[in-house]
Amino acid sequence: MRLGVYSEQLYQSDGDTVYTHRAFIRFVTALPPRVEEVVVFGRLDPTPATGPYALPKDGVRFVPLPYYPNVRAIGGLVRAVRRAAKVFATELEELDAVWIFGPHPLAVLFARIAQRRGTPLILGVRQDYPAYIGNRLPGRLWAWAVPVAHGLERVFRLHSRRSPTVALGEEIAANYGGGAAPVLSTGFSLIPRQELVQLDEALAKSWDRPIRVLSVGRLDSEKNPLLLVEVAAILQERQPGAWRIAVAGDGPLREALEQRIAERGVADVVELLGYVPNGPELWREYRRSHAFLHVSLTEGLPQVLFEAQGSGLPVVATDVGGVSAAVGRGASALLMGPNDPRAAADALISLAADPDERTRLIAAGLANAEEQTMEAQLDRVAAFVRAAAGHGSGGQAKKNRNARKPSEPSNPADAA
Repeated sequence: MRLGVYSEQLYQSDGDTVYTHRAFIRFVTALPPRVEEVVVFGRLDPTPATGPYALPKDGVRFVPLPYYPNVRAIGGLVRAVRRAAKVFATELEELDAVWIFGPHPLAVLFARIAQRRGTPLILGVRQDYPAYIGNRLPGRLWAWAVPVAHGLERVFRLHSRRSPTVALGEEIAANYGGGAAPVLSTGFSLIPRQELVQLDEALAKSWDRPIRVLSVGRLDSEKNPLLLVEVAAILQERQPGAWRIAVAGDGPLREALEQRIAERGVADVVELLGYVPNGPELWREYRRSHAFLHVSLTEGLPQVLFEAQGSGLPVVATDVGGVSAAVGRGASALLMGPNDPRAAADALISLAADPDERTRLIAAGLANAEEQTMEAQLDRVAAFVRAAAGHGSGGQAKKNRNARKPSEPSNPADAA
């Protein structure tokens, strides 16, 4: 089975290898050998460069789309549409199914093309798109983008009545379907089974002071990183010198976060690690920490919770979006309301003082993470995609390939 995958990501190349800066690509490109080949569609930056995540060359093929800087570059996006549609439509002849993540404008267009061509279509939804756009508006003049995002989401939901959907978490999954097509609620875990720590190793970790708390996430408004500074200030006031908060991530609020740290006088408590690539470097940060703190204001199904639990860390998290579902309705983590630094500090201090509670949370967390490893979620997604491709006109690409004369070349995409 050859599966095409589109998500709104920017790719770069050094002339030999294709790279991206979003860790999600690690999940998609790990689908082989569960599928024969993954064909990744993405806009390619014409400037040669590398990035933290290289696309593997075995079982993965990259199809470049016309470049535009981002979705706010309206002129570039509009100019790219016709060529992108042509590239995508041509590639459909070689594919058995397509998995389209949206509802980005190109995703809506590609979904329509796939349905018209009779290619089995699976939708992918990883976030509340209107909220995502609303939290990234560059100014008031862009307020019109939010109703546009709502319109795109409505169109994507209409597509989901006919096409199966893979949704990140139960909350997002509940918004899709409504027709005969099935919906799979899942995560996109990036922690391999082999990276799970052993229970005895996790329980043997000393909680002598200073206690290191890790937070991982992009530094933007929906992740609420400024709250971490308030938590640090409360911990420092109650137990001076006993706590350290390490923040892994980068984003538009980096400068504001540094300023708030200085204003609150907690530079010795809060450590900004910057962006830490998903993989061995990030696993090391988890393993040298004692607890994990997640303070987002909105979430789909945060994969960092599985990563933290798989590393043997007790988790304290805000009860928003798909967080509760991710941790068994609170069975494997301490949940609190959003924007409540005092509740977060109370939970961390309670963990430090109660070894029995730590043991319970660590054991429950490891058991939860074992069910949500990268391999487990890949197996579920691959089975769902295969079943979806078996409905309708599945196998059309294989018929097209077999129908070609030996001398007839395939029609590869010539990108941007």
